[in-house]
Amino acid sequence: MTALIYLARFLVNEILSQPAYLIGFITAAGLLALRRPVGQVVGGALKATLGLLLVDAGAGLVTDALAPLGTMIQGATGAHGVIPTNEAIVGIAQEQFGARVAWLMIVGFVVSLALARFTPLRYVFLTGHHMLFMATLLTMVMAGAGLSAFAVVACGGLLLGILLVSMPAFAHPWTKRVTGDDTVAIGHFGTAGYIVAGAAGQLVGRRSRSTEEMRLPEGLRFLRDSMVATALSMVVIYLVMAVLFLVRVGRRAAFAAFATGGGDRATDVGDYLMHSLMQGLQFGIAVAVILFGVRTILGELVPAFQGVAARVVPGAKPALDAPIVFPHAQNAVLVGFVCSFAGGLLGLAALIWLLHPALGLALVLPGLVPHFFTGGAAGVYGNATGGRRGAAVGAFLNGLLITFLPALLLKVLGSFGKANTTFGDADFGWFGSVIGNVAKVGGAASLVLMLVTGLVVLAGALVVQKRVVATGWVPGARRVEASVPAPRRGGADAGPGGRYPRIAPPAGAPVPPPPPEEG
Repeated sequence: MTALIYLARFLVNEILSQPAYLIGFITAAGLLALRRPVGQVVGGALKATLGLLLVDAGAGLVTDALAPLGTMIQGATGAHGVIPTNEAIVGIAQEQFGARVAWLMIVGFVVSLALARFTPLRYVFLTGHHMLFMATLLTMVMAGAGLSAFAVVACGGLLLGILLVSMPAFAHPWTKRVTGDDTVAIGHFGTAGYIVAGAAGQLVGRRSRSTEEMRLPEGLRFLRDSMVATALSMVVIYLVMAVLFLVRVGRRAAFAAFATGGGDRATDVGDYLMHSLMQGLQFGIAVAVILFGVRTILGELVPAFQGVAARVVPGAKPALDAPIVFPHAQNAVLVGFVCSFAGGLLGLAALIWLLHPALGLALVLPGLVPHFFTGGAAGVYGNATGGRRGAAVGAFLNGLLITFLPALLLKVLGSFGKANTTFGDADFGWFGSVIGNVAKVGGAASLVLMLVTGLVVLAGALVVQKRVVATGWVPGARRVEASVPAPRRGGADAGPGGRYPRIAPPAGAPVPPPPPEEG
């Protein structure tokens, strides 16, 4: 009996409570369910375990890189500034809540499969890293409010499962407009920004031409590399804040900023600026390590989840990551990125001059990575319903959302609100803020209110699915008809009956076979 008790404690304390081991066991179980060979099961489990260890290592690098920047921001502006980076905040939270995050993610995925199987919301969310991010956010908010581990996993799992099938449904009318069919959904927690962009396109984009009818400089395409974009953004931010900090506090205090993270004190202005440059590059490396770790985990987890989901929910639509829409309007991606970043800058100015003094909101600095991915996708959605104007205005509004919402979210993150980073995408901001404020009620009442919130979201998704998606409504359809010049009746551009214009096929499209010869 003593040996059994010791074995049980060992499994719980040394294995199941360690997120890296737990992820490895989950991966192995999924691969075994798919009847993979023993070698693939062992290899997949080890790769998933190593991936999470990489995430932990990258999180340490992120923390070290952000420490001097936090000192600079506070010294230069007198306010607390953060850089939204999902991978960074998740990596930091793993140290304290790793086991609960893993169990919550498992419960949430199972709940989502059940909802997809037995309700009209037949979407299977396969963007694994966003499942992990939302599971981490829910754990941080609920555990920070003092709820027990069981309550966090059970209630948080239900909320996560609801979000995994509801958010693709809310965005699906616009996704169909982007993709042109009904075979795939968007599975990314920037959904609020995409819906806002699509709706804005409908309002402002009448007779606006598509972004794909314009050419952008090839010199800007290097920004599509996320590691380059991250490093460049941080270098620029670091140098700007370093100069402002130096001007405000003087050399002596400024040169000591890099000693706060265990580094060396700068010796002169040149060394100070080069320290700033190196810290920006180090942040890019840290995020690249975390991204590689996440991809390593998902490379094994997603196939296992996907195979199980295909058996449990036959005929469901896969909900995939935001870049699935990029090929549908590549110019819109860059337009969206630039306009979203501009919205982030304007939002930062509003925080500095208005919202920080009035409400005490933290300064949220615009990072190129969240603005590129969510802003790029918002540009595609805005372009689908409103052409160039829709892409620009929709992405700009997305930039404002991912600036103000993270600032509100920091109010409910407790001690993690001082980590100099936070979640960056729109759905994390609005849902996390709602759940966080509900959690402050405390006790059983907070759990009831959280579940009611989840049921409201689920009910809204069911209404959208039945009355909008199922009826075949496509947003922005009139814009395309209005933007095409009316053909002359009987002219060369007239179709059958002289009523419809012929639309030229895209470049590279296959040539249809000639009509059969009349015998």
